[in-house]
Amino acid sequence: MSRLLKSKRRATKSIATVFVLQSFCKSFIMTTFSNQQERQQYTDSSETLSDVSQSETTNIKNSRTIVVTSGKGGVGKTTATANLGMSIARLGYRVALIDADIGLRNLDLLLGLENRILYTAMDILDGQCRLDQALIRDKRWKNLSLLSISKNRQRYNVTRKNMENLVKSIASLGYQFVLVDCPAGIDVGFINAISPAQEALIVTTPEITAIRDADRVAGLLEANGIYNVKLLVNRVRPDMIQRNDMMSVRDVQEMLGIPLLGAIPEDNHVIISTNRGEPLVLKKKLTLSGIAFENAARRLIGKQDYFIDLTTPYKGVFQKVQQLFFG
Repeated sequence: MSRLLKSKRRATKSIATVFVLQSFCKSFIMTTFSNQQERQQYTDSSETLSDVSQSETTNIKNSRTIVVTSGKGGVGKTTATANLGMSIARLGYRVALIDADIGLRNLDLLLGLENRILYTAMDILDGQCRLDQALIRDKRWKNLSLLSISKNRQRYNVTRKNMENLVKSIASLGYQFVLVDCPAGIDVGFINAISPAQEALIVTTPEITAIRDADRVAGLLEANGIYNVKLLVNRVRPDMIQRNDMMSVRDVQEMLGIPLLGAIPEDNHVIISTNRGEPLVLKKKLTLSGIAFENAARRLIGKQDYFIDLTTPYKGVFQKVQQLFFG
């Protein structure tokens, strides 16, 4: 009887051992398979991230960041940004406009987007939203987007690093042009706003005070490593130039020594355009300044290398430019 009990115990232990071994083997196999799956998933994920990273890097390299500045306020810098950006978008390029004026944004008004801004760059930096949530797409031209740095009640500045990261992130989304509407003045807000740019556009008027400020801004741009600078002369009055009551565009260019991008004639439709939230270049019947902005945009992207002025419609193109704009 004792031997029989011992045999049963041995058999039970053997069965238990086999069961444990089977369970262990099954667990080991499942764990190994699971680890292999995880490794495969990790590998696939890494490859995908690598592909995305390469794509983003290509987008960043192909993007142009241009800061639009003036030094002096009230010369039409924001109007120029809105119209140039819209013109470039209408030519088929993806364009992002950044209103970098802390606490005093106006670019949204000129584009008619003021009621659609829920988030700003400050909200992105605070982790309250994603970049794509803060970028507002224009409904008329969906390849044009706007990012405001802050709400009007916010007064603190973003850092240079913040601006550089924001622009890099926007460029990585496939935007071919990023135009930064720089705040007026030459304080820390100006320095931070120009930090991500490779190019600059100085907007001025044919007034000695505006020209002096533009000259100072040109020096600051060069000191910060921005050498590709162009000039846009705004509010040109050909009748006053002919009477020698206003400096000609050639005079302004010679004083500043900056390559000329364009000359925009004085136009009362600017006020109407601003109040309606519709850039001049969107009018069905373009005004003279609207045409000038379109031509400047074409020159900016390299699609046109000559000047057109229709102030006196019955003269030849080159004669009009020479007589009315260059004195």
